[in-house]
Order: sequence, then C-alpha cells, then structure tokens
Amino acid sequence: MFKKGSKLYSICTGACPKCHQESMYSRKNPYALMDTLKINEKCSHCGTKYRIEPSFFFGAMYVSYAVGIAFGVAAFVISYFFFETSLKTTFIAIVGTLVVFMPVIMRLSRNIWINMFVSYDETRAEAKKKLP
Repeated sequence: MFKKGSKLYSICTGACPKCHQESMYSRKNPYALMDTLKINEKCSHCGTKYRIEPSFFFGAMYVSYAVGIAFGVAAFVISYFFFETSLKTTFIAIVGTLVVFMPVIMRLSRNIWINMFVSYDETRAEAKKKLP
C-alpha cells in the first residue's frame, strides 16, 4: 500500500507522481521555510513537468483547507478527549498544531493536488534503468 507505484507513496514522500524516482521539491525538508514551496521545474528522471500550467497549484489551496481541518480535528480529539483539557487549552492546541504543521500541510496539499491529475507510469519509472 505504501510502496512505489501507489498514490499514497507519492503523496507522503513528495516523489514525482509519474515515476516516483525523485522529490518534486528542491529541498526535502519542509521546515526549510525559505524553500518550503520551491518546486523543481521537471523531473530529471522521466521529464514530467510539475508546473502543468501557470496557476496549477492554486487548486491546492482547497485541498489545504481540508488537510488543515483534518489536522485541527486530530488536535482537538487528542487534546480534549485524551488529555481532558479545557476548551481554552484545546483551542490553543489546535492553533499551535496548525502553526507548527503549516509547512507540512502546504506540501501535502500540493502532493495530493498533483496526484489527482498525474498517475504513476511504470514504463517511465523503468525507462532510465534500462539505459546503459
């Protein structure tokens, strides 16, 4: 389920959605804040363009909203039900979670968005391996 060739692998690792051979981002660490959203122009392995059109990743903002809600709900459940904190403390936990995980949420939403439109192609993944 989490192997190369699955959407989940590409979404969680930020790998090229077409060949899964390299990262889409110039730096793998999402907490390098100056480079959080710097994306390579294309995959050096299979040639897939990551910027399909000029405003392609604007759609990722909608996905980001849903991912942020999921992180917020998880923070609420953990804080309120497991640690049995007050609502004020739970609110602070939600805000803190969203601030701390914002770079991860932004990257995850971009990864989900591009994987909605680009599918894994086993022939592209194997193409460079066959070359001498």
